Amino acid sequence: MEADELLVLVAGGDHKAFEELYGLVSGPVYGLVRRVVRDPAQSEEVAQEVLLDLWRSAARFDPGRGSALSWVLTLAHRRAVDRVRSARAAGEREQREARRAGGPAFDQVAEEVEAGLEREWVRRCLDRLTALQRQSVTLAYYDGYTYREVAERLSLPLGTVKTRMRDGLTRLRDCLGGAA
Repeated sequence: MEADELLVLVAGGDHKAFEELYGLVSGPVYGLVRRVVRDPAQSEEVAQEVLLDLWRSAARFDPGRGSALSWVLTLAHRRAVDRVRSARAAGEREQREARRAGGPAFDQVAEEVEAGLEREWVRRCLDRLTALQRQSVTLAYYDGYTYREVAERLSLPLGTVKTRMRDGLTRLRDCLGGAA
């Protein structure tokens, strides 16, 4: 069954149709929200809100105005943009309040010390990688090259670079896990 038909059934309260529709749209909804919101946890929360809203507001869908998928993705995009704007507004409120109070909204010295410690942990963990893994990871994550561009710069097959990256990132994750 297609999303348009399923959405009409969902509007009538059909739980089975909602399960099927959920399976069809949850991936695209999360993907769209993730691109807008960026934070994985926030993205999951927004996507869940969209899917809950889909159940509640399915009756508002008008098949004459477009496809069910585009309607659902429009809901997702609006909710994601709302979340980003809300977070930005909250940050701006905190900054305004801090300026009024005459001090920083956070302990800047503590933040700088913490950032320095994190950089030191990353350096130590990078030093634990093989030279080839470190070179691949550095080109990709610090210099902004794609895997394909890293492969070209190092004159290596793409598969080799991907393997180095995977192994290097796994070792970094394991190393940085001890830093927390």
